[in-house]
Amino acid sequence: MATLEHPVPFTPQTMSGRLVRFISRTPVHISLIAIAVIWLVPTVGLAVTSFRPSGEISSSGWWHALGQWNWTVKNYSSVLHTAGMGHAFLNSVYITLPATLLPLTIGALAAFGFAWIRFPFRDTIFLAIVALMVVPIQTSLVPLLKLFRDWNIPIGIPGLGVYHWQHLNNSFWGIWLAHTAFGLPLAIFLLRNFFITLPKDLIEAARMDGASNLAIFRRIVVPLSVPALASFAIFQFLWVWNDLLMALIFISDPTKRPMTVQVTYLLGTYGQQYNLLSAAAFLLMFLPLIVFFSLQRYFVQGLLAGSVKS
Repeated sequence: MATLEHPVPFTPQTMSGRLVRFISRTPVHISLIAIAVIWLVPTVGLAVTSFRPSGEISSSGWWHALGQWNWTVKNYSSVLHTAGMGHAFLNSVYITLPATLLPLTIGALAAFGFAWIRFPFRDTIFLAIVALMVVPIQTSLVPLLKLFRDWNIPIGIPGLGVYHWQHLNNSFWGIWLAHTAFGLPLAIFLLRNFFITLPKDLIEAARMDGASNLAIFRRIVVPLSVPALASFAIFQFLWVWNDLLMALIFISDPTKRPMTVQVTYLLGTYGQQYNLLSAAAFLLMFLPLIVFFSLQRYFVQGLLAGSVKS
C-alpha cells in the first residue's frame, strides 16, 4: 500500500496506449466531421453563390467559383437598396431585440420567485406554466388577432402629454407581446431549473445580511447564471429572428416587414435571379450566426447545468 513516505511513482502513458485510444476514438471523430461537412456544404454553397454574377450561376455550379475568384458584392448592394432588404433588416432587429429581452427579463424574475421564494401553490402554478409549452401557436392566432384589434395603447412622450392611441394589431407592440407570451414558459422552466442548483448557503447568507430578494437576484443570481441566461437568449433570438408565421399574421404594413417576410416577396419579384435571392438568404443568416458563435461557449453549459441538482 502506498504511503506518504513512499508515494506511487507517476508512470506516463505508453505509446501503444495512446495509439489504442486514438484508434478507438477515430471512428467517432470521422463520423462527427462527416456530419459537420454535410450540414456545412449547403451554407458554403449559398455564401459562394451570393457573391457570383448572375451569368455564371446559370452556367456552372458554385464550386467552380472557388478556382475562378470572379466574385462581386453588387448582389448585396442591389438587395439592400433596390429590394428593400436593408429596411427589412432594421425591422428584424427592431422586432427581435425587445422580443428577446422582455421574456428574458420577466422569465428570470419569475424563475427566481419559483426557485427561492415560498408562496402558496408555488409548485402548482409552476407546473401550469410548464404545461403551456405544449400549446401550439396556431391555436391562438385568431384569438390574439381579435384581442389586438380591440386593444389600444397610448403612444407618446412621458411628461409632454403628446399621446395618440394605436391598435396592437399591425404594430411592433403586438408582435413583441406575442413573442414574449410564447417565450415565457420556456424561459421560466429553463431558468428555474438552473436557479435551484445555485448554492443555498449563499442565498441564505445574503438574506441574513439583510439583502432583499431583488438585491439577491441582481447581485448574486444574475452573475452566477450567465450561461443559462445566454442559452435562453440564443433560443429566443433565433426563434424570433427566423419567425415567419407570426410576422405574417401580426404585421401587414409593408414598412414594418421583417426580413423573413421580405424574402418571400423577393421570390415573386426576383424568382429567377438566384444571385439576389442567395444574397438575401445569406444576409438573413448572418446575424444569427454571429450571435450563436459569440455565445456558444455558454450554450451547452447553460443547458446541462440545471439537469442535475448538486
